[in-house]
Amino acid sequence: MSDSQSIGKAVAKLYDTYPFPPDPLSDDAPPGYNWRWNWLTAYSFCTGRKPARQDIRILDAGCGTGSGTDYLIHLNPDAEVVAIDLSEKALEVAQERCRRSGVIEKHAKPVEFHQMPLEQAGTLPGTFDLINCVGVLHHLPDPIQGIRAIAQKLAPGGLLHIFVYSELGRREIRLMQEAIALLQGDRQGDYRDGVKVGRAIFNALPESNPIVKQDKERWALENHRDEAFADMYVHPQEIDYNSQTLFELIDASGLEFVGFSNPSFWQLDRVLGQDSELMERAKNLESRDRYRLIELLDPSLAHYEFFLARPPLPKLDWSDDEALRNAIPERSPCMESWPGRNIFDGNYQLVNLSETEFTFLEACDRNSEQQDTVGKIIAEKDLDLAVARSLQQKQLILLTPVE
Repeated sequence: MSDSQSIGKAVAKLYDTYPFPPDPLSDDAPPGYNWRWNWLTAYSFCTGRKPARQDIRILDAGCGTGSGTDYLIHLNPDAEVVAIDLSEKALEVAQERCRRSGVIEKHAKPVEFHQMPLEQAGTLPGTFDLINCVGVLHHLPDPIQGIRAIAQKLAPGGLLHIFVYSELGRREIRLMQEAIALLQGDRQGDYRDGVKVGRAIFNALPESNPIVKQDKERWALENHRDEAFADMYVHPQEIDYNSQTLFELIDASGLEFVGFSNPSFWQLDRVLGQDSELMERAKNLESRDRYRLIELLDPSLAHYEFFLARPPLPKLDWSDDEALRNAIPERSPCMESWPGRNIFDGNYQLVNLSETEFTFLEACDRNSEQQDTVGKIIAEKDLDLAVARSLQQKQLILLTPVE
């Protein structure tokens, strides 16, 4: 048996022992939203415009127990969804989750589940417009082989959403992983024993210990479940990235880097904005060097989340006033506490809408049928074009250009 096969078997054994994520099953549709899993909002984030079609194909590559799959089905009612995973037990939970929540029964398009390694995704028929790969590549024996396997299934103009670990924000986790492995000795691979040893270590360490403090501050809410604890601390295979090795992975995919899905973290002025001379020096750096500088100065990031695309992917920034006036706006579907002046945006961050923003969004709410342009709305409501541009930049509206 090859090393890759041995690692694959060990990973499958972990998730057969502790199916992950351990989110409880529910008889209700998944609550809330994740804009990265909604084709409308993900496409708008990556291109600046609403997609021309919604009858797409989605691949959940490494679905685990189906928490993300449940949302992908629920948030994309016109899409065909395929989910794959290495673990038989996790896949069983995923199917039961989506059956119980009712999303499959209500879904008009086919939903399929297949047990297979991600590296074999190339055997699936057809291509996909949206591929979701969250928390998987860093557990493969060869992540480059994995990303190439799913990249080949991405349709032209399609999006690949990826989540992988960052080494800087997971330093204490790696220390604990190594400590558990040392104390397990030849019992490594017995994941229940690994959880037992890990729990005992945490109980033995003083509260002032930096590993204990980090766990309590960042991970304790999820790690009270053994499934989450095992995934974090006794996983048999993990490759963490920094921004430099991350782009080596991205380059190997042959796809275009669209951007990080948390762009505010990657703003230079967030870390160096107090010093104009340093800002000027940093602006002369290449984009990848700027990313490295930012993560070095703020090593708190525990993972990278980003989009790749297969060209052509047309992009609009709406800097042209006439193009913006002629666009058709709609309110984003990823919004909570609407209607109201105080809402939660796609990232569940509180946004206090101005009176003009609220007025414009009210008009957008009725616009899926009326198809009024931005220009018509601002003229009727006596508003300024800047309000539409502001809402688009905040990802609170979707814009369709008039061809």
